[in-house]
Amino acid sequence: MFNIVLLEPRIPGNVGTIGRLAFALNCTLHLIKPYGFGEITEKEVRRAGLDYWFDLDVREYENIEDFWAKNPFNDRHFFATTKTKQVYFETSYEVGDYFYFGREDAGLPQSILDKSPKTCITIPMTNDARSLNIANSVSIVAYEALRQNFKDFK
Repeated sequence: MFNIVLLEPRIPGNVGTIGRLAFALNCTLHLIKPYGFGEITEKEVRRAGLDYWFDLDVREYENIEDFWAKNPFNDRHFFATTKTKQVYFETSYEVGDYFYFGREDAGLPQSILDKSPKTCITIPMTNDARSLNIANSVSIVAYEALRQNFKDFK
């Protein structure tokens, strides 16, 4: 359906939770190293993903260049960031789109955001919060993409 891209995730529980969501929506989960934890087989990742983890389409990459070599960059790659004014629900999504989320402690690097400012999206907040939890952010964006394309899956 869609592609969820986590760049250098730091918290195994978040990865597991996002993996469970990816399974529920039939998305591919792309994990780009280095991680902020050991290998992806850590029990916290598996526990958060529950028994879905081994049925999930999850792919690992050594770095962003490795990812782009296997998933060529185009205008269907969307970058979640607090550094834009373009809100996620004012963007049109298509089946197969890529949604990028950065490290929990730093977000996506500016060098990646600069690749395509027009596909940067944000989740608005009504106060001075720095950001939302990454698993919540992935859920918000993925379900908006599903809402827009739901007729294709009935």
